[in-house]
Amino acid sequence: MFNKIILFALAMLPLGLAAQFTLQGDVITADSREALAGAHLTLNPGNQHLVTDVHGKFEFKNLKTGTYVLNVSFIGFENEVEEIHLQQDETLSFVLKPAAFLQDEVVVRASRPEPKTPLTYSVVDAAELREKNSGADLPYLLQQTPSLVVSSDAGTGIGYTSMRIRGTDISRINVTMNGVPVNDPESHGVFFVNLPDFAASVENIHIQRGVGTSANGAAAFGASLNIKTEAPSDIAFTRFESQAGSFNTFRNSLGFSTGRSSKGFVLDGRLSRITSDGYVDRGWADLKSYYLSASWSNANTLIKLITTSGTETTYQAWNGVPKDSLKTASGRRYNPAGEMFNSDGEFIGFYKNQTDNYQQDYYQLHIAHQFTSFTSLSGTAFLTKGKGYYESWKNQRKFSEFDLPDVIIGLDTISRTDVVQQKWLDNDFYGFNLALRHDKGRLNSTLGAGWNQYDGDHFGYLSWAQFASQKMIEEPWYTNTALKTDFNFFLKSLYRMSNSLSFFIDLQYRHIDYTMKGIHDDLRDISQQHNFDFFNPKAGVFYTISSRSQAYLSAAVSHREPNRSVYRDADPGQQIKHEQLINLELGYGFQSSRLKFNSNVFYMHYNDQLVLTGKINNVGAPILTNVPASYRLGIENSLEYSISRRISIGGHLSLSSNKILNYIHYVDNWNYWDDPDNQPYQYAYEMGTTDISFSPSVVGGFTLGILPFDGFAIDLTGSYVSRQFLDNTSNKDRSLDPYFITNANMRYVVPQSIFKKLELKLQLNNLTSRWYETNGWVYQYVLDDEEYTMDGYFPQALLHGIVGVSVMF
Repeated sequence: MFNKIILFALAMLPLGLAAQFTLQGDVITADSREALAGAHLTLNPGNQHLVTDVHGKFEFKNLKTGTYVLNVSFIGFENEVEEIHLQQDETLSFVLKPAAFLQDEVVVRASRPEPKTPLTYSVVDAAELREKNSGADLPYLLQQTPSLVVSSDAGTGIGYTSMRIRGTDISRINVTMNGVPVNDPESHGVFFVNLPDFAASVENIHIQRGVGTSANGAAAFGASLNIKTEAPSDIAFTRFESQAGSFNTFRNSLGFSTGRSSKGFVLDGRLSRITSDGYVDRGWADLKSYYLSASWSNANTLIKLITTSGTETTYQAWNGVPKDSLKTASGRRYNPAGEMFNSDGEFIGFYKNQTDNYQQDYYQLHIAHQFTSFTSLSGTAFLTKGKGYYESWKNQRKFSEFDLPDVIIGLDTISRTDVVQQKWLDNDFYGFNLALRHDKGRLNSTLGAGWNQYDGDHFGYLSWAQFASQKMIEEPWYTNTALKTDFNFFLKSLYRMSNSLSFFIDLQYRHIDYTMKGIHDDLRDISQQHNFDFFNPKAGVFYTISSRSQAYLSAAVSHREPNRSVYRDADPGQQIKHEQLINLELGYGFQSSRLKFNSNVFYMHYNDQLVLTGKINNVGAPILTNVPASYRLGIENSLEYSISRRISIGGHLSLSSNKILNYIHYVDNWNYWDDPDNQPYQYAYEMGTTDISFSPSVVGGFTLGILPFDGFAIDLTGSYVSRQFLDNTSNKDRSLDPYFITNANMRYVVPQSIFKKLELKLQLNNLTSRWYETNGWVYQYVLDDEEYTMDGYFPQALLHGIVGVSVMF
């Protein structure tokens, strides 16, 4: 019987091979009848994507008999959609008419890679974001992309979160919102807690791994996140979403759109609030946000005003949980923040207002004009305003720490007191971007420039003290300012030498002026000034092997200036160098009607990378120091496969080696403070080649999508992260154990005729209730010839879920 089946299959094989057809044609303009090179074509089912060549031609090969839908688009023109019943080779011609309204995609094109650009990137669209959105910060919605690891201070993804890509933290990832820099210019960080429920207003996100193309803002030393907010809606709607889940988590969101009027006006908006108690003790969060977009456009011009704001109040959970407390279920949730002790050192409770309080407002004005079908100019002016503080209880602090005299009461001199301190940040970040784009024939070029300035005030007050004078309450005990000016311009071009071969070049010049003035919270004068001039070249080649597969090779150089804490905490006279990254990428992609596969090899060589070595400054604060040479070498793979219309699978796997060469580790000697003449300041250990901290050698994940029946979808996902070291010594005792967790997401669109759409959602996380930690810190010291360790770990929630409803009117 088996032999008959084999013979039958072999007999049918020529028929299967014969039923392979080609769909080809060209795309031209309706007015001038010119060929449109670079027009986008998407063929479904299969989501096959092509771009027209220099003559406006396209060709889909090896198609089976069946019905297809082909979508053709080009900026400045109306989309064309055609249903094709393919039973033989077909040749089609598409004539695109000038669009009645200029699409707002034009405002982000300067900061994103074009098709056939030799770069490594993934795209997450609005549909995927909304399916997963349950109130968690944006990084948690991107977990199923290669080399990405997330963490949450409170253990639930709500509140303070962090992310790493290729082992690189957020301070080294360039993040833009509609081409506007989001990274804080001083710390280089991005605090997604200040953008709660932002995913509800996002159209798509390009995640570019490696150095990437020229962009405004912080240097990309591991990846770039190019976020595009939602496009103006052509139809009017109101959407209400409400969810409730574990740890008293609630999310409520109200979105709306007026729809585009006949004159081209659209108003879109959203209001959101998210609250949660958190997994760790007192790890609660109260988050509010809004998004509002007003736009007008005609066939050639777009004007768009965007404002969005986030206000957060969170109980501090950033100290982590001591390692010893992780051994029991109750101890895992212990949060030491706000511990209060009396003068005898006895624990008396927790300070209730050990909170972080901050508001961040974003304002963007985008103007774009399409001069011809091949040339456009876009410009953006922006302002980001932030203000807030974090409040902390401090036990038995010396008055001298605040430059205050001791308090005398009768015959008693009091030198210490319990205090409540507030550390404030008040800052403005503003600037503009310009991009001139020309795409005709074989050449696609963008000339861009950006200027921005950061003006920040840092200061601190004592809002309460057990023993105090009026001066303590009314005057700040420290104040310092920062002014940072950043200017860059770039030219990038993609030259299509033939239908198969394209070359890419990107040249950027960046100039930075950074000045700090004033006194830090430890009463040190941190006044200093720094200037940088960077040249960042990038180049690559893209080769189309066939209609289904392509390959690319690229090389890039990037430079990064040190951030505020590096300069602030450095010893006087310490020489701090900027960092340089040389990045090589080699990639291959294949796509058919059912299968999509991408693989890339990367090599990232760092000169003078700044890392923690255990070294401290002259007042005991940890500092970053340059290590001469370090590298990351790895391979990233991703796959999507449609088994049938109702079942699909996907996954990603990243393998890497992340090393520091000739690493020297420092351990504090606490006896130094009592006997500085006879004891070394720190012990130095030559470690040779070691692993870079927080850089797992394996990161992987899978997705299983099932449609049991129309309207009901189930997604089962898994994430694996191998061991991560908390410092750069490769010591297993100071590391995070590997973990594998699974989540489930279920959605059901209820058939009804009352609303435009009624959807029910259920999300379950950590299905196996695994104990695991995703982040941590460690500090070593020696006292009386004994080694000791202080540490903090960030445990994540066991099995937890959230259920909700989404209604569109």
